[in-house]
Amino acid sequence: MTETPAARHHLEQQAGSLTTGTHIVLPDGERTAEVHQVELERDDFGAPALVLASLTGGGTLRIAVGTTVTVVDGNPDAVTQLPRAARPAPEAGQNAGQEQPRQLREEPAPAAPAPAVVVPPLPPVPPALSGPSEEDLALIPAPQGTPESVVEGAAEAHPDAMGVLLLSDRLAKGVNFKSGSCLKDLSDLAHELFITLKDAEGSLAVADLLNVLPFDGNPGRWASVEASLALSSYICRQNGQPERAEVYEKLIRTPENQETDPFKARMAAKVRQRSLNEPNLYDKEIFRSIDNSNHDAEREWRLLRLESLLFLRAHGGSETIGMVELERRISNELEAVRA
Repeated sequence: MTETPAARHHLEQQAGSLTTGTHIVLPDGERTAEVHQVELERDDFGAPALVLASLTGGGTLRIAVGTTVTVVDGNPDAVTQLPRAARPAPEAGQNAGQEQPRQLREEPAPAAPAPAVVVPPLPPVPPALSGPSEEDLALIPAPQGTPESVVEGAAEAHPDAMGVLLLSDRLAKGVNFKSGSCLKDLSDLAHELFITLKDAEGSLAVADLLNVLPFDGNPGRWASVEASLALSSYICRQNGQPERAEVYEKLIRTPENQETDPFKARMAAKVRQRSLNEPNLYDKEIFRSIDNSNHDAEREWRLLRLESLLFLRAHGGSETIGMVELERRISNELEAVRA
């Protein structure tokens, strides 16, 4: 026997307990829609605050976690018009003792089918980013020997460079690509070779030990790979190797390809764009070091600023800092730290 609309049961529950597939009565009290997906948004203290219920057919409802909502115990269509008898009754005392308006007492005239409910749509899904192909990866030269021999070659090329010697001594014990500190040393060595010693070739040889590592989901280890990729992209752009630079720029976006859920991908893209538009360029720390005549501290802060600028450069700039301005700022910082 087919269930009639009037036979459906209406239940009340808190918005925080909504699940996929639930048919919820919409705010107008006259239609229902199926919940396609539920996301929970937390406040600044980490407590659940807002339920984002994506609806089948598009649109989303924003509901406070503690709000009581009405759901339909049945199998209605994705968006339906509730019959008058099935609509949730008003709370006790609501409109008590008041005569219903005349237009509600009269028999309604036959009307056209109710229009579909209009709910705000979700933002568009960000375009899928394609990773580098095998042909692209072939543009990155294979290392000449073991990772340890590459590091040793960099040290031999600059026997008087104390920064290179200190880093190479630590790495000479063995390059462990699962160690975050080891990856940081390799990245620092690549930066030291290019920034301080202007050795672009040696810097790329060391950086490429990191550049081919896959994203493993660990932000700490990936930060070193990310810095190495940004540096390599800049060096290749300066040396007239745009195709190779593009490979590094695709690799630096690897984490952006990991999220398969459309809603989470949208939120991640929004957060990512905000970080690109508002980068930390360490202005206060640099000015404080200048005021205190602390040149060593100033140089260290400028190196961090340069790393942020190179990261922006590898992403094609942002909505607040264009490519021309980025090139100018990177040149200024290189001149400052090399002085």
